[in-house]
Amino acid sequence: MPAKLIDGAAIAAEIRAEVAREAAALREAGVTPGLAAIIVGDNAASISYVSMKTKACAEAGIFSETYRLPATATQDEVIALVRQLNADPRFHAILPQLPLPPQVNELAVIDALAPAKDADGLHPVNLGKLLRGELDGAIPCTPHGVVELLL
Repeated sequence: MPAKLIDGAAIAAEIRAEVAREAAALREAGVTPGLAAIIVGDNAASISYVSMKTKACAEAGIFSETYRLPATATQDEVIALVRQLNADPRFHAILPQLPLPPQVNELAVIDALAPAKDADGLHPVNLGKLLRGELDGAIPCTPHGVVELLL
């Protein structure tokens, strides 16, 4: 089988255009899609990643808001914010940016997410659906992206 060159930039542009079309259709139906990102602490990579997501949301016509908590935030404080965002109808997806500080159990934060708002597809309900071959839940972004590139 001959090697096939994958044009990641072209594929990314296609995906971004598709997301923008879907977001526009939702807005026309009266729904503004929204993403809430949570950053705990001052991890430069996390800040950069969320900044890229915020920019991508703006380009696609998706409302986004970033919530910053100090590195000293407790697990209870992070989970309280997640629960507040779960109940906020402006947000259809929540992204708790990992890694979290050592005093915050990442699994507890992921478990606190409403499965339907789990942006990264890491909630046990979404992972369980994926393992069963049910693709109607959130799918972890990186593996999903790799599959998209290879197909």
